[in-house]
Amino acid sequence: MPSRSSARLAALTVAAVCSAASAVVLTSPAHADSVRIHDIQGTTRISPLAGQKVTDVPGIVTATRTYGSSRGFWMQDPTPDDDPRTSEGVFVFTGSTPKVAVGDSVTVTGTVSEYVPGGASSGNQSLTEITKPTVTTVSTGNPVPAPVVIDAKSVPSRYTPAGDTAANGSVNGLTLRPSTYALDYYESLEGMNVQVADTRVVTATDPYSELWVTVKPYEHRTRRGGTVYGSYDSQNTGRLQIQSLGATADFPKANVGDTLTGTTTGPLDFNQYGGYTLVASKLGTLKSAGLERETTRKQSGRELAVATYNVENLDPSDHTFDQHAAAIVHNLQSPDIVSLEEIQDDNGATDDGTVDASVTVNKLIDAIVAAGGPKYDWRSINPVNDQDGGEPGGNIRQVFLFNPARVSFVDRAGGDSTTPVGVTKVNGKAELTASPGRVDPANAAWKDSRKPLAGQFVFHGKTVFVIANHLISKGGDQPLTAQYQPVTRSSEIQRHAQATAVNAFVKDILKVQKNADVIALGDMNDFEFSGTAKILEGDGALWSAIKSLPKSERYTYDYQGNEQVLDQILISPRIRRDGDFAYDSVHINSEFNDQISDHDPQVLRLRP
Repeated sequence: MPSRSSARLAALTVAAVCSAASAVVLTSPAHADSVRIHDIQGTTRISPLAGQKVTDVPGIVTATRTYGSSRGFWMQDPTPDDDPRTSEGVFVFTGSTPKVAVGDSVTVTGTVSEYVPGGASSGNQSLTEITKPTVTTVSTGNPVPAPVVIDAKSVPSRYTPAGDTAANGSVNGLTLRPSTYALDYYESLEGMNVQVADTRVVTATDPYSELWVTVKPYEHRTRRGGTVYGSYDSQNTGRLQIQSLGATADFPKANVGDTLTGTTTGPLDFNQYGGYTLVASKLGTLKSAGLERETTRKQSGRELAVATYNVENLDPSDHTFDQHAAAIVHNLQSPDIVSLEEIQDDNGATDDGTVDASVTVNKLIDAIVAAGGPKYDWRSINPVNDQDGGEPGGNIRQVFLFNPARVSFVDRAGGDSTTPVGVTKVNGKAELTASPGRVDPANAAWKDSRKPLAGQFVFHGKTVFVIANHLISKGGDQPLTAQYQPVTRSSEIQRHAQATAVNAFVKDILKVQKNADVIALGDMNDFEFSGTAKILEGDGALWSAIKSLPKSERYTYDYQGNEQVLDQILISPRIRRDGDFAYDSVHINSEFNDQISDHDPQVLRLRP
């Protein structure tokens, strides 16, 4: 769920604004002496003048956007009203390079429009704009209204009100309560000149020159400087996205824990990929916290080390093989078994029917040897072409790497892309009918998604069953800043069905052998407190071992200022009951601007 570029947003802006403009019915122009910016913004998220033409609305230009398709300027009324609910700023969409400068006193005649970034189906809130403008410059060189300071004291601790049930849960028509709810507070400042000072970075700079800071330094802080998302009710109100109106080359390359010292100032915007965003005219100075990548400890001779690692669409054309290999050898200390997610076929996204991934996997294995690691062996099952989701033509799949000097794989014929693996009893012990094998691949739960890969391993004479997963992503879920509150997480429907299938398969093993060592791991694309996790754990069949860590250390992914769990290793009752295991979320990617994957690998050490 990565962020997207402002350029893409700009292109969407034009289409949506034009569409909105063509749909409204104009009324008689409002009188200039009665309409100011706070009248346009009103006391709810939707302008009371939406669709109307307004005449000679006064303001001071506070910033201009001269790039991309969403060109225009922000202006602010230097004579505010005394209502904290009404914003005094607004974006004027010109569609071309604006002919005004910061400090100009202007009047604007145009149409008040409500633009929904990403379209109505996204569930996003709308942005109030003036479109089709006629701009008159009254004077130049005027002082810009002083920025509103956003800090820990000004942002409420509660995130959002519940939506209006009569409006399908939308908050759009609710009167703003900026002293009670964070989203209402930010909305009351939409389009205004705002400022943050000495803010800590909580999501590293992404490829689109965006980062996230927090104005609440103690809000669910991790020891490495991030902010943990630990429940659906702790959205972390101090998070704010930062972009810049300057050159992308000058945007700071920040990691989590760094600080933007001094002041960062600019208009408060709202976009599709993060919601409320400070678009900086002036950026603070980056101060590095010196964050370093973590290294887990080496497993002992009697410990089996099992890892999961999403290598983000790895294919032979990528230039990250050496880095992934170094991470596996040095940061993960060469685990005995590694479940890899997002291994692509041998020609990557070329959609020509190729499904084999031998070149991809062997290139990684060779790089691991070159980095000083073991010569891993591997097992996988090629998917049916274009049936497992992911990047079109890439045919992503899970792959088991294993160190044959430490662990052996039980090969049992019969596993293929469409044949389900089963469980039998042999000499009182559970055995897989195929190894490797796919779990219930014909189940509708796996439509356009990766099917779980099951394998049977032996370590020091003990059998360990490992199920590699990559559940369907959270794409399509409404964002935390959506107009619908509480938000709808539509992707859960299929992911819950997938979790049900995995849980059922684990129960099949445990029915045959209740003390079997079973590990289900991978990119679960959901949180350790989620309904998905509860279904995976159903009836005590599994337990997510990341919950053995302190809450402040439970994260594998960093999204929009929230460090969260997507990757998990779940263990069967025997492993949990004995308690002789150690879990580590190894932070080598999610907190860094030069990440080679957007996921942090996870390592479990146990004694079967």
